[in-house]
Parts: sequence; C-alpha cells; structure tokens
Amino acid sequence: MEYRRLGHSGLKVSRICLGTMSYGSPAWREWVLDEERSRPFIRRALELGINFFDTADMYSDGASEEVLGHALRDFASREEVVIATKVFMPTGEGPNQRGLSRKHIMHAIDASLSRLGTDYVDLYQIHRWDDDTPIEETMAALHHVVKSGKARYIGASSMFAWQFAKAQHIAERHGWTRFVSMQPMYNLIYREEEREMLPQCADQGVGVIPWSPLARGVLAGTRHPGSEGSTVRARTDAQIKLWSLGQQMDFPVMGAVQTVAAERRSTAAQIALAWLFSKPVVTAPIIGASKLQHLEQAVAALDITLDEADIERLEDFYMPHKVVGCR
Repeated sequence: MEYRRLGHSGLKVSRICLGTMSYGSPAWREWVLDEERSRPFIRRALELGINFFDTADMYSDGASEEVLGHALRDFASREEVVIATKVFMPTGEGPNQRGLSRKHIMHAIDASLSRLGTDYVDLYQIHRWDDDTPIEETMAALHHVVKSGKARYIGASSMFAWQFAKAQHIAERHGWTRFVSMQPMYNLIYREEEREMLPQCADQGVGVIPWSPLARGVLAGTRHPGSEGSTVRARTDAQIKLWSLGQQMDFPVMGAVQTVAAERRSTAAQIALAWLFSKPVVTAPIIGASKLQHLEQAVAALDITLDEADIERLEDFYMPHKVVGCR
C-alpha cells in the first residue's frame, strides 16, 4: 500500500479509502450489507494496508458509523486508522436535524462520535453546501469542533468552486480552521470538476478524495451499455438515472475502458481506478466493496501505470454532464 499526505496537512492516508455506505442496515437500502456481512470487508481492508475509512451520519440512518466503529475497535488500534464522517443530510424529521447550523453540527458530531465509539474523528466533512446557513456560522462551528478535540481536520464535499473558495476565505480571515480536503464526484464519465474545482484544489494544496470513482458501478464493466445491470443496487439506484450516468453519450468511454482493460489483462474497474491514480491532484479515491474481490482488485490497480496513449484513449470520448452535487 502507498500512503500520501492529505493535502498540505501532516495526515498520512492510504491511496485507497474504503467507503462504508454499503455497510449498515438493509432496511435503509436493500443492497446494504448488515453488520455480520460487513465486518470481513473492513478487516480485509486493514490487512491490505488501507488505513482510511469514510462514512456519514446519514448512511443507514447512523448504522454505518456503528458497524465501522465496532469493526475498527476489534481489528485495529485507534491511532493507526483515519476515520472520516460527514454532516449535513437529514438525520430526523425536524427542521434542525439537518443542514450546517451551529446547533446541528454540535449535535451531529456528538452523535457520530457516540455511534463510532471514539473520542474524535480524524476528518469531519460537510456533506454539501447549506444555502440556509451563513457560511460564517458553519466555519465557526467547525472550528469549535476542531478546537474542542472532537475532530483533527475538516473537509468538504461536492459544491461549486466559488463556494469552496468563499468558505476557505472566511476561515482564513477569522483565523479559523480551513478545509484540508475536498470530496467531489470524479471519474472517467463525470469530469466536470476538472473545470474549476480540481485546479483550485491543486493550487491551494487541498487533498482530493473522489467519491463514486467507478460512477456507481457503471465503469466496473459488469453491465452492457444500455442495460440496467444485474445487481440489486444497479436495478434500484435512482441516482444513476438522476445523474445521467452510463447513458448513450458515455458508451464510447465505457468501450475504451473495456478495450484498455483487455489489452492490459486487467478489469475495467482497475483501469478506471488507475486513471484516477494517474492524476496528481487525487489523493485517494473512495471505493465501495460488496465483494472481497473488489478490494483485492482495487489494491492491484495501484500497480497499473497507464501511458499517455492509454490516457488519451480513455479521455478522448468524454461528453459534458450536468453538474452533480452542487446546490
């Protein structure tokens, strides 16, 4: 396993981050694995050298944090792992049980720590931008979370580049904690972040930890172009259609991935990940795994070096997409 600093921070993370949205409770989404079936993935990730784990308070209504916390306490020491979680999405029906107000952030961090069974998280991330809360209030609250010892660093997720720049400016102006990471959607069929967000992160020394590096499985090569796929998640994941992933305009890119994979005697998923690893701005893609082979293949992708001709073929057919995750 390789390790990199997360942005300009001193925090060292594995080149692969294990996302835990698939672990928790099937009552939340039918494709989610329960705790007994989830634990082997977390244990195997640790065996493979992965020290970076990403969750969120809304995954399985909090059960994902509980499953991750139980497993890490059983399989690792706290100091050797990097735990990241997120706040913003609704965690209840009330108007204050969502968003990035000081009230919700203070309640959410304590609830997350309780579920995770730890005194602190290494990376506390805002899951989205909150139009209903002044960014000054949000950044002040996040600074308080860090100064109180409940989080070591803070990060952000999908938003417009101008919003991210504004948040960083507010924090710097007041002497508050700045974001060390950005978690955008970024993969071979969704590259809109290359226009503004990724150059901004590169310029400012912000670590990039992309979510959905395989476009929710579309780039894994397990479905034929135009089909809905054979897995439960592929058939029931409304976000794939909402975000127009794997539509006809993406077929040439999907085909190029398959071609390069065949030539390299690797899987399509490995080629899609190797492409991300080739980008200097990317610190660690966040992968999901519902089969142990997914973890093994992801780690093996670190040994694949794409040449310029491969990268050109993979990028040649890209078509612009509507922006995802911005408010």
